[in-house]
Amino acid sequence: MRLLRFDQASMLHLTDFGDKTVPPYGILSHRWGNSEVLFEDVANKSYKEKDGYRKIEFCAKQATKDQLQYFWIDTCCIDKWNLEELSKSINSMFLWYKNATKCYVFLPDVSVPTATGIAPQAMWEESFRKSAWFTRGWTLQELIGPSSVEFFSSEGQLLGDKKSLKKLLHAVTRLPVKALQKYSSDDFTISERMKWADGRETTEEEDIVYCLLGILDVSMPASYGEGREKAWIRLKAEVNSSAPFIIPFARNDKFIGQESHFADLEATLFRDKQTTRMAILGPGGTGKSQLALKFAYRTKRRNKNCSIFWINASSIDGIHQSYASIARKLNIPGWNDEKTDLKQIVKLYLSKEDAGQSLLIFDNADDDHLMSAGLSKTGAAALIDYQPQSKLCSILFTTTNVDTAKRLASRNIIELQKMASDIARSMLERYLDIEVSITEKFEVELLLQELSHLPLAIVQAATYINTRNLRLHDYRTQLSKQDQRAPKSNSASTKDTIQEYDTQNPVAATLLLSTDQILCDSPLAGKYLFFMACIDRKDILLELLDAPSPFEREDAIKTINSYKLVTRRPADSALDIHQLVHSALRESLRKRGILEKWTQTAVKRLARVFPDDKHGNRSKWRRMLPHAKYALSHSPRDQEDMGKLRLEFKCADVLLSDGQYKESAELLMQLTRKRILGSEHPDTLTSTGNLALTYMNQSRWKDAEKLFVQTMETFKRVLGNEHPSTLTNMANLAATYWNQRRWKLAERLEVQVMETRKTKLGDSHPDTLTSMANLAATYKNQDRWEESEALDEQVMETRKKKLGDSHPDTLTSMNNLSDTYKHQGRWKEAEVLDVQVMATRRTKLGDSHPSTLTSMNNLAVTWMCQGRDAKALELMEECVRLMRHVLGTTHPHYISSLGALTSWQIEISGVSSLTFI
Repeated sequence: MRLLRFDQASMLHLTDFGDKTVPPYGILSHRWGNSEVLFEDVANKSYKEKDGYRKIEFCAKQATKDQLQYFWIDTCCIDKWNLEELSKSINSMFLWYKNATKCYVFLPDVSVPTATGIAPQAMWEESFRKSAWFTRGWTLQELIGPSSVEFFSSEGQLLGDKKSLKKLLHAVTRLPVKALQKYSSDDFTISERMKWADGRETTEEEDIVYCLLGILDVSMPASYGEGREKAWIRLKAEVNSSAPFIIPFARNDKFIGQESHFADLEATLFRDKQTTRMAILGPGGTGKSQLALKFAYRTKRRNKNCSIFWINASSIDGIHQSYASIARKLNIPGWNDEKTDLKQIVKLYLSKEDAGQSLLIFDNADDDHLMSAGLSKTGAAALIDYQPQSKLCSILFTTTNVDTAKRLASRNIIELQKMASDIARSMLERYLDIEVSITEKFEVELLLQELSHLPLAIVQAATYINTRNLRLHDYRTQLSKQDQRAPKSNSASTKDTIQEYDTQNPVAATLLLSTDQILCDSPLAGKYLFFMACIDRKDILLELLDAPSPFEREDAIKTINSYKLVTRRPADSALDIHQLVHSALRESLRKRGILEKWTQTAVKRLARVFPDDKHGNRSKWRRMLPHAKYALSHSPRDQEDMGKLRLEFKCADVLLSDGQYKESAELLMQLTRKRILGSEHPDTLTSTGNLALTYMNQSRWKDAEKLFVQTMETFKRVLGNEHPSTLTNMANLAATYWNQRRWKLAERLEVQVMETRKTKLGDSHPDTLTSMANLAATYKNQDRWEESEALDEQVMETRKKKLGDSHPDTLTSMNNLSDTYKHQGRWKEAEVLDVQVMATRRTKLGDSHPSTLTSMNNLAVTWMCQGRDAKALELMEECVRLMRHVLGTTHPHYISSLGALTSWQIEISGVSSLTFI
């Protein structure tokens, strides 16, 4: 949990307490506006520019009055770009409000001009009763949970609290006075608590159900798009379930699967001998996930003691979110500790026999080596590492990849073939809103033939028919006209309307009908479809969809959603688009000759919204990076406009910051070869300098030195000796000397940089601190320990105050000071710092980040020097495994760590055992 505080200089700070004891805090209850301060605004110190800063000042003022140093506001205490963190936060929200010392309700639609004291109730009661705060679903838990809730007008005037206003609150909300005064779930039945949301509203219809999860003390994954009624059914089933059941989708009664498939699944998966694995294999759109979903609900009905869990296996991030939900649901010790490896605790828990019978469904397992957003293939993790080992645990995969299916399930594979005519007919009739007449039976058969009996095409066709209220014959007629290539002359959007499709692809045919209609209904919705075709199809962030207003954007998304072309993810502020729909859209744009134009549009949009590489933007750039990579990789190679160049610069910077040195170097080499800006343009020089940095991170010191010398001379000539960019380049050149053990050359440059920065920027400026840390390292390598320690301690303490304990620069300075302690044999002091650095880096950057691996190596060395051989060996073995995958077997850091491990093993046992590599 993160909390806010102001320091003595009125600077706002976020403190992450992790597994530490959380101090008393105040909490804000409010409705979101259009300019709220977000997590990245606080991290990047840009919070005062937003209108929402007024609410932060208000909350801080009230907390100070109540002698509370810390306070919490949902807009900026949660990194909403980090999906795993967001998922945890949503399910922890009720407890956070309940545990708050004070809750401050800010009512912008209640105005009281009184300057001091509690305003007379007669002045504000009418507007208080009508306040929109009482109509919202999510504010219900914010009213009930905290023991102390105080209400304030838009001027910050205190109106009263839950105790003094209990009669008025009861009259407005119809909630029992006992629930308002001292809520305990034991005092009310489930049905009573469910009724408390009656009459309240939410933006998404399903949220009126989801807002009750904390009050009902249950956890259930959100499934936006299922509708209110199905969400209610799932909630009731969750409340009454005898075994854990985490399925993020409502039961789809309209989907029909072959009974032989269900029989095969049951016969294979629930053999009582060993862990059984099975895969459903088939091309996109054939109904793999729907078959697995129906099997999950059937298993729940037939075996009430079987725990069933649905896992998004499309990426590491998806798996982590799924495992977080499982750990929370099972209340596994450590589930809410940020330092816990959720994969391991869930895997170990379900591997125990006393965990009982379970079914795990890994959906979209198209690659058995998973990647996180923004990570390269070398940072991938094997899917097999996430699976429990128990004869009571059955595992089902859905995949489009034959080789993956064989590796994961051996011969236990169900391959989905063309759907039988009778099943396809029954599915279409179930999806249609109107009953098919006897005279239309022949039309059904003809239509199904045109749709190739493909489930996805059937669903899209039925949705279009329902939305447009068409007869089957009319729809089939429109479908057949898709091969007429002439554009519609009477359409205002003729230049963007798709008229062609591949007759061998029924999804393309149904899609293009829907797309043409969408363009007529909402040109903005049509543009969104074209834009989405030019970026990655998963996790399409709403922020990427440009619109005159949030309301117009929402209307356009609703139009697209009405034709079932996207899957909405409101909790993540994102959309997904089916792979076949995405491919069909791209092919259609290509045939119309506008694919390149829309790719350019996508690149320009991404260049505008893609964040810089500041620490607070890490989660944001990791989610945007797949879209940037996709758009750039599909952009014409000879395209040299400023938008593309700017996006390439940004991608190279964040790849470098995220430890992906090889990818960053490849992109930077391309940039340095481009002549659009000129060889002496600051951006060109910056990209050359960053390329040298990637060489440094790959220990290519001579290559780095050559580039730094070249750019330093140019910087001096173009910008001057004291320009920040010149000084940065000089510091980097000093680092290359340092790594070549050319200490005096390094020291001369570092002293010059440090003194200039002190004069120009001040002693506590981040750049000055960096140069002090560099000089300390040089002193260290000349055995000048007192000088080194003094600088290291000064840098660390200043960074802690300015940046916080978990900022990467603070961690680096802690690591530097630890190294100084080690050289003096002060192992205990070094260990304290090493443990903290490694744990924080694991949480913030992930296990595979190069900085995390460095800290693992450092701690292992510290333990070995203390004689704690077993712990040191275990940690170094893990470090070497990860280094091999992330850095490669030729990287100096891998070779060094492997050498240390080998020598330790020989020293301890006399035998080198490297079978783990």
